[in-house]
Amino acid sequence: MRQVVVYPGEDGWWVAECPSLPGCISQGKTREEAIENEKEAIRGYIAALQEDNLVVPEDKFEALLVAI
Repeated sequence: MRQVVVYPGEDGWWVAECPSLPGCISQGKTREEAIENEKEAIRGYIAALQEDNLVVPEDKFEALLVAI
């Protein structure tokens, strides 16, 4: 299980990224599409690490929402 941050991008598309996997970012025309694309990106990222016999980072990201 991985935490994913989803937010609207500057180009009108939605962006999804997994902070515990640096550079694992995807996007989609809708929020739901971005999430599905990120799931696929996470699976591919982890598979590539395992294929190269590299350690898969644990999901230790903590989110905090701050109202200003």
